[in-house]
Amino acid sequence: MADPSSYRPRPGDIPDSPGVYRFRDEHRRVIYVGKAKSLRQRLANYFQDLANLHPRTRTMVTTAASVEWTVVSTEVEALQLEYSWIKEYDPRFNVKYRDDKSYPYLAVTMNEQFPRVQVMRGHKKKGVRYFGPYAHAWAIRDTVDLLLRVFPVRTCSAGVFKNAARTGRPCLLGYIGKCSAPCVGRITPEDHQELAEEFCDFMAGRTGTYLRRLERQMMEAAEEMEYERAARLRDDIGALKKAMEKNAVVLADATDADLIAVAEDELEAAVQIFHVRGGRVRGQRGWVTDKVEEVTTGALVEHALQQLYGEESGDAVPKEVLVPALPEPVEPVQEWLTVRRGSNVSLRIPQRGDKKALMETVQRNAQQALALHKTKRASDLTTRSRALEEIAEALDLDSAPLRIECYDISHLQGDDVVASMVVFEDGLQRKSEYRRFQIKGFAGQDDVRSMHEVITRRFKRYLAEKERTGEWADGADTGAPLAEGSGTDNPLAEGSGTGNPLAEGSGTPDSLAGGPGANGSLPDGGAVFADAEVIADSLKDDDGRPKKFAYPPQLVVVDGGQPQVAAARRALDELGIDDIAVCGLAKRLEEVWVPGEDDPVVLPRTSEGLYLLQRVRDEAHRFAITYQRTKRAKRFRAGPLDDVPGLGETRKQALIKHFGSVKKLRSATIEQIQEVPGIGRKTAETIAVALAQAAPAAPAVNTATGEIIEDEEPDTTGGSSGEPVTAGVPDERRGQET
Repeated sequence: MADPSSYRPRPGDIPDSPGVYRFRDEHRRVIYVGKAKSLRQRLANYFQDLANLHPRTRTMVTTAASVEWTVVSTEVEALQLEYSWIKEYDPRFNVKYRDDKSYPYLAVTMNEQFPRVQVMRGHKKKGVRYFGPYAHAWAIRDTVDLLLRVFPVRTCSAGVFKNAARTGRPCLLGYIGKCSAPCVGRITPEDHQELAEEFCDFMAGRTGTYLRRLERQMMEAAEEMEYERAARLRDDIGALKKAMEKNAVVLADATDADLIAVAEDELEAAVQIFHVRGGRVRGQRGWVTDKVEEVTTGALVEHALQQLYGEESGDAVPKEVLVPALPEPVEPVQEWLTVRRGSNVSLRIPQRGDKKALMETVQRNAQQALALHKTKRASDLTTRSRALEEIAEALDLDSAPLRIECYDISHLQGDDVVASMVVFEDGLQRKSEYRRFQIKGFAGQDDVRSMHEVITRRFKRYLAEKERTGEWADGADTGAPLAEGSGTDNPLAEGSGTGNPLAEGSGTPDSLAGGPGANGSLPDGGAVFADAEVIADSLKDDDGRPKKFAYPPQLVVVDGGQPQVAAARRALDELGIDDIAVCGLAKRLEEVWVPGEDDPVVLPRTSEGLYLLQRVRDEAHRFAITYQRTKRAKRFRAGPLDDVPGLGETRKQALIKHFGSVKKLRSATIEQIQEVPGIGRKTAETIAVALAQAAPAAPAVNTATGEIIEDEEPDTTGGSSGEPVTAGVPDERRGQET
């Protein structure tokens, strides 16, 4: 635990101007980001007598090891920069709202030639109109099914659309009148775009125009004795009214507003949001957060506004935002919302009438959400704490292992040997920290040697990061090599960047760095936005990759028994690391092995600590075997064209389509290869060399007659008989299993 006075900057070094500050721990990890109208006054509050600080603030300042700041011109710029840094660094002591579920939206892809109506989750895309969020996906589908009678907009996927266009036959919805069938040319792109615009207008709350138009058309059809058409229009009106009934009228003046309510106690807070458009509740969502800092209701509202509108612009930010308490000061937040929308936004507390009554309803929802969350979490939090304490007691650790890393080796009879690293913090998965390794130091099956290699590579990177950031000056004292061997490391984050590995980043550009005796400043207000790339670069290594392995665990768990544990301990000893505990969990009897002991530690079968270790071990096994299967499947699908540098899937497909098979491509001349669109002289030469060096696959044999099956000539008429050939896979039936 650090003494705040050890890193307290001198008051004269801190500027008395707006800015954003960051506290870092001993590993240079950002643990808190805040903003201030006066940096000098705000930072002075953190360095008073510890007894006067809020318990969570006291924990933060004693965990921190340094403080930095960045000066900006206005409070609005400070708000923007604070939001950017919280998003990039993911500080553990900041208020972070967790969605209590992944909410579906009704989306209309207006950026396509023929817009499509569909259910979407996740990040919003440019050029797509969103409506919601909705509580359930089936609620969206019910609404869309009703509206398609009147607005027969395309709902099919791109594959179904292309197949229908190829065959000249629409899908079922086209036959029953719930799709205008643009795939077969029944409607022009312009008319379909207009139809999608009308659908969006209706969903945005402008319903009266369409109802009056349909009622007028129904009356005209009845007067002209076109009773069947009048009946269809009557049914359309009924469908629209039924869809409207799903969203109750709550504000009579057709208001567009978001209502935000907060329910809180000493430890947690729940936020509920009602999205009202055209006077009707169009969506609802909720968040829950731990109050890891001393924070007022107004500050919780400010954090909720940042989370809600930080990535939004235009009409996605309503004209009016109703809240239970105003941030202090309110002017920068209101100005920030106005900039996001592009026009004036009213941020206020409702005082009377329908809006106050609706706010009370939202408040009741927030209170119920908090009560439900606490009921679910009470036992879970207690269980996790007990599990960590049991592990610490069983392994004779000084404190509970708040960060646990587990490693597992996976292979298939010695082929495609890979390893996994999973991370649990406070007993919960942290998937953004997961890593995968390819074993390249040797070939064959040797789990013990593989474990030694993986542990060595992981902690060499950790030591190299410590030395690079100057965390310990005498890095050579351990005698450990700090540089990775060329080509030995291939850590990959799970989900291809869906996590946040940048949270472990450290290091700040000189232009933004601050600290005791030094501060950074931005030359003008626009620099906050212009330097977004500079801020992002501060979270990367010198080679531009996101930082990895910069944060050490308190406990390393290996999937295996005494040999694997000994290999992991030996790897750490060789690197001079003696402050990280190691244990192994053997599958057969679920015994816990520790280094240097002949007998395992046996935890009771009902132990929460054993259950947590099993979860960690099983997750590492799942992650490793998933990666191993992916590599094996990729190897089975590989072909000689995969080894040609710079040759992508599109040009592979073009080559196979042109020549019909890899065998005929192999016998083609460079000039013939150049005839394929997109293939130049240099690429053609590279392809010819690669195919000449690759050994041709053995021919397929008819097992009944013993005859060699020769390749048939391709159908020169371009008929569709036979299956399409996958790019990069020769048609000599290579890779078949026997």
